[in-house]
Amino acid sequence: MRRLLAAGLFAVAAIIGGGGSAHAVSSEAILAAKPPKLLSEFGFFVDGARQVPAEGVVPYHLATPLFTDFAEKFRFVHVPAGQAATYDPDEAFDFPVGTALIKTFAFPADLRAPDKDVRLIETRVLVRQDSGWQAWAYVWNADQTEAELKIAGAKVDLAVTGKDGAPLSFTYAVPNKNQCKGCHALNGEVTPLGPKARNLNVEHPYPSGAENQLAHWTAAGILSGSPAPADAPSVPVWGDTAAPTEARARTWLDTNCAHCHRREGPASNSGLYLTWGEKDPVAIGIGKRPVAAGRGSGDRAFDIDPGHPDNSILLYRVESTEAGVMMPEIGRTQTDPEAVALLRKWVEEMR
Repeated sequence: MRRLLAAGLFAVAAIIGGGGSAHAVSSEAILAAKPPKLLSEFGFFVDGARQVPAEGVVPYHLATPLFTDFAEKFRFVHVPAGQAATYDPDEAFDFPVGTALIKTFAFPADLRAPDKDVRLIETRVLVRQDSGWQAWAYVWNADQTEAELKIAGAKVDLAVTGKDGAPLSFTYAVPNKNQCKGCHALNGEVTPLGPKARNLNVEHPYPSGAENQLAHWTAAGILSGSPAPADAPSVPVWGDTAAPTEARARTWLDTNCAHCHRREGPASNSGLYLTWGEKDPVAIGIGKRPVAAGRGSGDRAFDIDPGHPDNSILLYRVESTEAGVMMPEIGRTQTDPEAVALLRKWVEEMR
């Protein structure tokens, strides 16, 4: 799996503690009305360039992560000492004030070797304050020594070797603050997306050995109310070809689309609901006509036409890289051919 291969370079990032008091996380920076200009002021890392976390900063990964132009991602959570997130079986956990969710986006020089010559691009920080969640993006400098706050977003030109061995050049977009709100909105409030039970109910390669993340968080005292992993919901790793095609496709859609396409989300007026727990086939898009035709539909009649991926709007929009057509609308400029192949197989198998 790509995320675990990438852990080769950043294996030390799985250290739970060891940063010492000299690298203590700054609760003042997390709770400040005005975010710090530099990422280092939070104190999240002992070594930011190598993504080595400070004491009290716990690494994690998701069973199926969001696709972001082939970026590698390194995730960490900080929960204030003596407090814990409250378990929820369906949604992101309820984290206490003072929590920080940290996610670094990085690109290897060659996408076929994700653990070599890795360049850090940005680190996004989601902090829980008394007034709710706040999202900040920090862009790494060329020397990889520091990341600076970019409230208005940024553009970063990248040139790497693609997974097919051919040169791949594109401009990576760091989102502005309003774009962060656009994806992280639930019932009008900014909320985390990734740390849900079903996406954390997998083993993580800690230095002490692989351990289920729900169990690890519980033992570390940063999660309360979680059942045993066997009794918690889980989803397959979408790239695991041994898992059923439908389950793999549904978990990919849940991660990549359902933050908007859900009954409480920004795209609720579409009538297309792609959360993992959705049971209504028409709500998922099967045999469903779009609420509006036009360029985004590609002149196709159904969101999903069973057995016919080339007649399905969903495939058209996931394959596209055209602004105003592609889905998701932000967060990518490239098409993920492996995901397209999976979704195509899923629709082809429908009868």
